Amino acid sequence: MSKLRAISLFTGAGGLDLGFEAAGFETAVALELDARCVTTLRANRPWPVIDRDILGVATADLLSVGGLRAGAADVLIGGPPCQPFSKSGFWASGEAKRLDDPRAGTLGAYMRVLEEARPRAFLIENVEGLGFRGKDEGLRLITSELARINAAHGTRYSASIAVLNAADYGVPQLRRRLFVIGARDGRPFEFPAASHVDPNLGDPVDNCPPYRTAWDALHDVVVDEPSLALTGKWARLLPSIPEGQNYLWHTDRGGGLPLFGWRRRYWSFLLKLAKAQPAWTLQAQPGPATGPFHWSSRRLSMREMARLQTFPDDFVVTGTVADAQRQLGNAVPSLLGEVLARAIASQLLGARVDPDLLALALRAAPPAPPPERVAKVPSAYLGLRGEHDAHPGTGKGYRASGRPTSSRLAAE
Repeated sequence: MSKLRAISLFTGAGGLDLGFEAAGFETAVALELDARCVTTLRANRPWPVIDRDILGVATADLLSVGGLRAGAADVLIGGPPCQPFSKSGFWASGEAKRLDDPRAGTLGAYMRVLEEARPRAFLIENVEGLGFRGKDEGLRLITSELARINAAHGTRYSASIAVLNAADYGVPQLRRRLFVIGARDGRPFEFPAASHVDPNLGDPVDNCPPYRTAWDALHDVVVDEPSLALTGKWARLLPSIPEGQNYLWHTDRGGGLPLFGWRRRYWSFLLKLAKAQPAWTLQAQPGPATGPFHWSSRRLSMREMARLQTFPDDFVVTGTVADAQRQLGNAVPSLLGEVLARAIASQLLGARVDPDLLALALRAAPPAPPPERVAKVPSAYLGLRGEHDAHPGTGKGYRASGRPTSSRLAAE
């Protein structure tokens, strides 16, 4: 049987495509604007890549490059840029721009390609904020566009919607994303049941194994890169934070010293992996103190980040470590992509696939060693000890209120 063919939009570093590849699909054509991602894609796979803005690319050009005609593609996949709907947009002001953000036009562009290419199935990936109650304009746009497309072309596209945690499917990372999946002929889609469970929730469910951990993913990765040493103002403070903790350890509600105000920082500030737990969500916009960091108090290597995103080991993300973090932090974990691709193939496309034979599945590693020893807080930071205001709540911080920051908070 010939491979199923996919059109890939907003391909990024290819995490979703690699999952579909593992499930027996081939990327007939990919579209990606970011030059760093394009370099990575071309260095690893023979997929035809159009390196232009989707708003300036005709669907006919996509079909031509992919050797397809309208109606011939098996699936359209992609995650329109998520910043307009991102949770981080609430940090300073309590609001995200959502459909008022110009980048949200990429969601409309995806729907335009869907209408003109009319694939047998489609998948849209985005942050869970796309479906926040009372702020679900993006989802309403998708469903209204599907209804309009069906009326215009006699199709029967529908939308099955779910927020999935990648850790529930064997990815060694806590990462929640929203997925919208549907079929041209109106067949219903049922999202796969979780295959792994959080061991902290009690007894295993239906004999499911526990979450895969950072140790499972990274235990055999050999790293000898001096450039991964942490630099910057907070570098020497990180060893004083235990595995699995972040800067909140050093607040009046943590177990360390009161150096910061409660929730005055982003969650990823000085965030450290724990061997015995899944990784926290990889960030796409790394700063000097933006984690998650390795439990040995250093930055993660490209290969380690790729492992946490379940990219195959033969795939090399090009560029600097910071380039790799941007590319991998925006990617869909490939194993989750494979799980969904196998379900789409069997449920919506009539293909014979074994949903349990996952090529990218991660095996459990030997038991992890004990947590790393926690260092004392260096004297350079002891001047921060004292009382610090806790964050007053969403949309009520200093930036939102226009109040000046205190000298201590400015120092933080």
